[in-house]
Amino acid sequence: MLTPQDELLAHQLPTTFDHVQQSDLRWTERVVMYGFDTTGEISVMTGMARYPNRNVLDAYAMVTVGNKTAHVVRLSREIGDRYDGIADWTVGPFTYEIIEPLRKVRATLGDNEHGVRLQLDFDGQFPAYEQEPAFFRTRGRVREDARRYYQNGRVAGWIEVEGTRYEIDPETWWFGRDHSWGTRHGGGGGSLGEGEGLQPGEIPDGVLYYMGIFQFDDELVHFAQRETADGQRWHFEGTVLPPLGAGRQPVPIVTTDHALRFRTDFRIVSGGSFTVHSADGREREFTITPVSDFWPGIAGYDFYRGYASGLWRGENWSEGLTVDLTDTADLRQASMLSETFCRVETEGKVGYGLVEMVFMGRNARYGYAGY
Repeated sequence: MLTPQDELLAHQLPTTFDHVQQSDLRWTERVVMYGFDTTGEISVMTGMARYPNRNVLDAYAMVTVGNKTAHVVRLSREIGDRYDGIADWTVGPFTYEIIEPLRKVRATLGDNEHGVRLQLDFDGQFPAYEQEPAFFRTRGRVREDARRYYQNGRVAGWIEVEGTRYEIDPETWWFGRDHSWGTRHGGGGGSLGEGEGLQPGEIPDGVLYYMGIFQFDDELVHFAQRETADGQRWHFEGTVLPPLGAGRQPVPIVTTDHALRFRTDFRIVSGGSFTVHSADGREREFTITPVSDFWPGIAGYDFYRGYASGLWRGENWSEGLTVDLTDTADLRQASMLSETFCRVETEGKVGYGLVEMVFMGRNARYGYAGY
């Protein structure tokens, strides 16, 4: 079926843009925007996911206030023959628009019955950059085959929650986005089942995945690592990027180390540091101080309160929910993937950033015995 994107001179397959190369039900294309007021009062995460092999397009907006309450709107619709413009996509009152490729995007949640509205205008300050490819198999099946790019920049706009309007001050907000596609593993489309009657996937005795995105006026430091229970690295990426127009080249990061502390209720960071070794010979310690947390699982990355991103909910569907983030028993259902906004200090500089983490099972370094 022809779509608006078929006008582009960009085809990669001998078919139309409504199809991908494979039929894996987990195949997902996802855009995400996330950021926080560095005072810690409010944070926001919003995005959209397309599941061409499920005929589902869904979206969400999650606003966390005071690090205590999350206000969430989850939306879904059939793809069918409903394609929007060449550079914008809509699910109910939510619209995602590309204003300037690899530079400016906008997310809007318009009038709805769930008490959350917003407009976020993103303008890249740093170049978009690619994630290292992730391809893994387990027990004969592709476990993960995905690509992603990230970008940090300024955000303008507003957020409204239950009648309270928050104007976004670009000078006090930290903001980033990413765009991923492929067969996923973990939160999001990867949390959906592959089908019935299959040999269960392998379950490691422990895993530690962490990602840091630390922004300063003159650089963006990004790294991510996956480790076994005994600390053996099995996937890594990292780079230091200058701002757009700075005239400097990115510097690869060779390796990172960590000395972290964790909360007693969840295995998410409560402080500590990362040490980054870059290809130019520099070794720097980045000390983190958490400002606020948010939980993608309750927006749809995990199965929570009867829903997960990618599930069929009919031609048009939406719901709103309010989550008490101090209820640890309830939150534990959606706590696999944690996100912590932080103040970051290094060599006398102060910046802000995000620490993303999945930490489960045994870990020799931090003394955890199992799940």
